Amino acid sequence: LSELAQKGRTVYQAQCIACHNANPKVSGALGPEVAGASLELLQARILKAEYPAGYKPKRQTKAMVAMPHVQADIPALHAFLNSQ
Repeated sequence: LSELAQKGRTVYQAQCIACHNANPKVSGALGPEVAGASLELLQARILKAEYPAGYKPKRQTKAMVAMPHVQADIPALHAFLNSQ
C-alpha cells in the first residue's frame, strides 16, 4: 500500500469498523461493504451523512451520522478503500 493508503487503513480501523466490517469488501453489522467507494460518496456520507445526487444506496438505513472530524483524512480513506 502507498503511504496515503496506509494512513487510510489506520483511519478506517479507528473510525469505521464499529459499523463497517474490518474487511471493506464485506458487509458489516450496520454498514455495507465500502471497498471502491468514490471520493464524492465518501465526502457526502462522512461530512453530511447524505448521498450524492443520483446515488442508489446499498442499504436504506439512516444509521450513519456526519463525522466532520474525519474531513482531513478523506483522501487517505479513499486511497485505502480503492486499493482493495
